Amino acid sequence: KEYISGRRLSYTNPFRFLLSLSIIYFLILSINSEFESFNKFGSANKRPFIDLNTEFNNLEFENEAERKIALAQIDSLKLNKYLKNTIDQKDSMVLANPKLYFNQIDTNGLTDRFFKKIDFFNTTIKHDTIYYFDESTEKFGIPSTRENKMAFNLANSLVEIEKRPGTFLNTLFSKLPFTTFFFLPFFSFFIWLVYIRKKYTYTDHLIFSFHNQSLLFILLIVSNLLNAVFNFSSEGLFILIFAFYLYKAMRNFYQQGRVKTVIKYFFLNTIFFILGIIAITILIAQSVFTY
Repeated sequence: KEYISGRRLSYTNPFRFLLSLSIIYFLILSINSEFESFNKFGSANKRPFIDLNTEFNNLEFENEAERKIALAQIDSLKLNKYLKNTIDQKDSMVLANPKLYFNQIDTNGLTDRFFKKIDFFNTTIKHDTIYYFDESTEKFGIPSTRENKMAFNLANSLVEIEKRPGTFLNTLFSKLPFTTFFFLPFFSFFIWLVYIRKKYTYTDHLIFSFHNQSLLFILLIVSNLLNAVFNFSSEGLFILIFAFYLYKAMRNFYQQGRVKTVIKYFFLNTIFFILGIIAITILIAQSVFTY
């Protein structure tokens, strides 16, 4: 309230403060995380297809007779051979005559065509050592269109993610602070709509949401420090504290009754989660395209 009323010299800028806190919080998360360990599940460390016999040998059976019956049933289905042949057949169709295969899929509808192009580039990148889009245009005579380049870039990113999923998750986390910073202005628009009869401007609502989000990051940072020191999980407790604080903040800032505040509290939190899911979806899509 004092910051909005103009007494700002005694207080830190809420926008810089939130950005600093979010960077600190996600930095702590990335340091404490074990995302890089997920790289062992990448395609470079995996078999090209599932060996069902090996997987069954790792299972526990009551007796040897039961094991033999299960393995015999797997062998009778010929799933190993079917899976391997299916993969090899698809790849060989692409690699046998890439130019002809690409020209055939280029006549399909937009959605079907785009996804088949991604699959085409995925195969050529893996098996034909294509590293750049210009290489594919020269080698296979593929038109240098925006659609083709987008399909290639997405396929190339998916191949890299498949190789190193842990590194991709670390990259994704590094972008979250800025996503949070740019997400709140959209959310503040809904606060302005809900409290449109109040004297506050859109900027006032934005400052209010930035202050609240800053407190959430402070609580989560403290929670992570406590977890590291005492080796227990306290995030749920601190989120409950923030949930109660947010209700009190709305009551004190907007000066409305309990019933109205509770209704607006649940409505705005629902909007917050919906916008959050949209923002994360956009972030993941953007990260995949640019990885």
